[in-house]
Amino acid sequence: MRVAFFTDTFTPQVNGVAKTLQRFVNYLDDQDVEYIVFAPGGDHQTLNMEQIKGFKSVPFYLYPECRLSLPNLSTIRKQLESFQPDLIHIATPFNIGFAGLYYGKKLGIPMVGSYHTNFDRYLEYYDLNILSKWVWKYMRWFHAPFRQTFVPSEETKRDLIQRGFRNISIWSRGVDCQLFHPNYDHRVVREMYHIDEPYILTYVGRLAPEKDLDVFLKIADSLPPSLKEQVHWLVAGDGPMDSELKAAAPKNMTFTGYVEGEHLARIYATSTLMVFPSRTETFGNVVLESMAAGTPVIGARAGGVQGIITQDETGKLCTPGHVDEFIEAITDLLCREKVVKEMGVRARLYAKGCSWTSIFEDLLLQYEMAIDDTIMSYA
Repeated sequence: MRVAFFTDTFTPQVNGVAKTLQRFVNYLDDQDVEYIVFAPGGDHQTLNMEQIKGFKSVPFYLYPECRLSLPNLSTIRKQLESFQPDLIHIATPFNIGFAGLYYGKKLGIPMVGSYHTNFDRYLEYYDLNILSKWVWKYMRWFHAPFRQTFVPSEETKRDLIQRGFRNISIWSRGVDCQLFHPNYDHRVVREMYHIDEPYILTYVGRLAPEKDLDVFLKIADSLPPSLKEQVHWLVAGDGPMDSELKAAAPKNMTFTGYVEGEHLARIYATSTLMVFPSRTETFGNVVLESMAAGTPVIGARAGGVQGIITQDETGKLCTPGHVDEFIEAITDLLCREKVVKEMGVRARLYAKGCSWTSIFEDLLLQYEMAIDDTIMSYA
C-alpha cells in the first residue's frame, strides 16, 4: 500500500491534527507502509525528509500558529506520478488539501478524507457567523468525492450525517498510557510552580476564544470564598488569548505556557481535577490524556468530549456555558476525596482501552476497503 497525505497542518505545528498525523506516519514507518506527506514547510528533522514535501506558507490570520501554504501544483503532480499512490488521504480542506482533491480527481486516485475541526462553530467566536452557510456548502462539496470521511467521535458523525454528508466512518483517538499515568512524584510540579494549596484545578489546551475560556475565568472567579483559598489553578497552553487571560486571571492562577511530554504528564497527574469548558471539540485529546493520568475531568456536555466522559463515573458533564453547573460539580467533588480517587481509577482504566495501535490498525483496514471499492467498481 502506498498512501499520499495532503494536510495544511503538520509538525512542528502544535495542534491535535498535526500530532495525530505525525503519530500515524511514525506507525506507518514501523509497519513498512510507504507514504508521502504534502504539508506546510517546517522542521521535519524528526521524520524521513524524503517523505515530507513542504511548501512555503504564511500565518493564517485567525490562527497565527497554523499556516496557509502556497503549493506548487506542477511539483505535486510530478511527485504523485513518481510515487504512484494507491490512496490519497486529505486531512484538511485548505490549499494543500484542495490540491490533493484536484489531483485525486484528475489522476483517478481513490481518496479518503478526515474531518477534525468544527470550523463553523469557531465562526461565532470571531463574529463571522454569516459565513456558516457557505462553510457547510463548501465542506459538503469538498468531502463528496471521498470513499470515506473519517471523524473522531460518534457525536461528530451524527452531526455530519444530519448536514448531508455521506460515507462517514469513525477514526477515534488514542493515548500513550506509558507517558500519561498517575504515578509521578507530585512534589515536582508543586515545587516548580510554588503551589501550597491542597487542590490543583487544571486547564490544558489552546488559549483561544473557541475554547470558552471566558467561561473558565468566570468559574475560577465564582468559586465559594472558602474553597477559593484551597484551590490553585494551572493553565497549560498558549494562544492568542494569552495576554488577555493573564491580565484578568486571579492571583491563584499560574500559566505554564506550552508544555508537552513528561512535563505535561506530570501536570495532569498532580492535578486534582481537570476543568475543560470547551464546547467545540470534535474529540478532546486532552480529556483522554488527563484520564490516562488518573485525573477526572469536568467538561462541557458537547461535541466529542461527552463521548469520552461517563457522568459520575470518570468525571462530570455540565451544560455548556453554565458556570453554576461547573461550580457545583467542582464543589461536590472537592468535598468527596474518596469519590475523586475512585473516578480517577475508572478514568485510567477507560484510557488504557484506547490503544493507538488498535486504532491505526483499524484505519489501515478501512484504507484497504476504500482501495478495494475502487477495484470492484472497475471489475
